[in-house]
Amino acid sequence: MALIIDDKEVRVTNPEKLLWEEHGIRKIDYITKLLELSPYLLAHAKNRLLTSIRYPDGIQGKSFYQKNLPPSAPPWIPTSSWHENNYIMLNNIAVLAWLGNQAVLEFHTTFNLYDKQSPENLVFDLDPSEGQAFEDTVEVALLIYHELQNLNIKSYVKTSGASGLQIYLPVGGRYNYETARKINEFFATFFSQKYPRKITIERSVPKRGRKLYFDYLQMWQGKTIISPYSPRATQNATVSTPLEWHELEQGIRPENFTLLNINERLKIKKDLFLPLLQDNAGQDLSFLIELIEKNNVYH
Repeated sequence: MALIIDDKEVRVTNPEKLLWEEHGIRKIDYITKLLELSPYLLAHAKNRLLTSIRYPDGIQGKSFYQKNLPPSAPPWIPTSSWHENNYIMLNNIAVLAWLGNQAVLEFHTTFNLYDKQSPENLVFDLDPSEGQAFEDTVEVALLIYHELQNLNIKSYVKTSGASGLQIYLPVGGRYNYETARKINEFFATFFSQKYPRKITIERSVPKRGRKLYFDYLQMWQGKTIISPYSPRATQNATVSTPLEWHELEQGIRPENFTLLNINERLKIKKDLFLPLLQDNAGQDLSFLIELIEKNNVYH
C-alpha cells in the first residue's frame, strides 16, 4: 500500500506486521501514531542529524543503528553530511512516515542544529544504576531542580522513555561544546559532592554501586540523545515525554506515557518543551563560567 503525504509517495510494506505484539501495534498502527505525534516530534527533531534505531521484526527481534541514508531511500529525503556520514534529517511528516515504514522505533538527535556548532541546551542525563528504582531518579532530579531554582536557572525535564530522566537548561547555542561541557562537569561534580550517597560521576558501571549516574560526557558534538516525543522500543511502547516538575512529586512513571495514550495527554498539556524552541530561550550562565575560571576548576 502507499500513502500520499505532501505530494510524496510513502510505500508501506507489510502493514500488518506486529511491532509490539503484546499491545497489538501493527506497522500501520505505528505509522498512524507517528503522524499524530508529528507536530511535537518534528518540532524538536527538525534540522538535527538523526541516528535512528530500526527493529525490522518488532521489539522482540534484532535491532541496528542507522546513521547513513540507505541507498534505497527516495530522493526527497533531506540529508546533511558530517564526518563522512550522510545523515537523514527528520524535517517533515513524509520522512517520518517513511522512517516508520523502516520500523524505526527510536529517534535520537544531536544537541546542535546541523548548521550550528553549539548545543541549543545543556542536558543533564540521569541514569539509574542497577538495583535502583525510578523513584530514586525522581528524588535526585527534584534535588537538582531546587538547586537550579536557587540559582535562578530555568530547567525543563522529560522522561527518557526508559528508566532515566533528562534535565534541559536552554542556552540558545551561546556556548560552544567545550564551555558547555565545563558547565555540565561543574554541576555534575557539585551535585555528586553535595549528595555523595545519591549521585556519582563514576564512568565504570561496576563502581557506581546504587548511586544515580550523572552523565555529563554524553553532551558533545556528534553524540545524540533521545528526541522529545520519540517512541522507545520498550515492552510498554513508552514515549520520551516532557513533564511539569510538580508531576514528578505526584508519583508518575515512564510507563504512564505510551504510544497508546500520549495523544490524549498532548491535547491537554500541549508541548511542555515549546519554550525551548523560542528565540529568547537561551539563558546567560556567564556567572558560572566566571566562577569556574576564577577557581581554575578544570585546569
